[in-house]
Amino acid sequence: MLEYEVFDRVHARGAAASHAVQARQLVDRVNLIELAPRVLARALQPFPAPVRTPDALHLATLDFVRHQGEPIELATYDQRLAAAASAMGFALSAATR
Repeated sequence: MLEYEVFDRVHARGAAASHAVQARQLVDRVNLIELAPRVLARALQPFPAPVRTPDALHLATLDFVRHQGEPIELATYDQRLAAAASAMGFALSAATR
């Protein structure tokens, strides 16, 4: 999903010629998590606030990472996603607040 989101924004701004290489380098530096059955199972459960499908997958992934003992916080401009994440006990980055 991250790769799609990054390149969707690059293409929407008509910046593929000037920024595609940098976008690829950015995506390649991120540890991606496969959509494991456990993550999907969590995404199918209710959340403390209504969320859209991609947000459910993001929250389920955050929950998976947290249960692996990894520190995690959410950075988003989407207030609905931020509210659901906060209700689930996730830290929000300073950019989100």
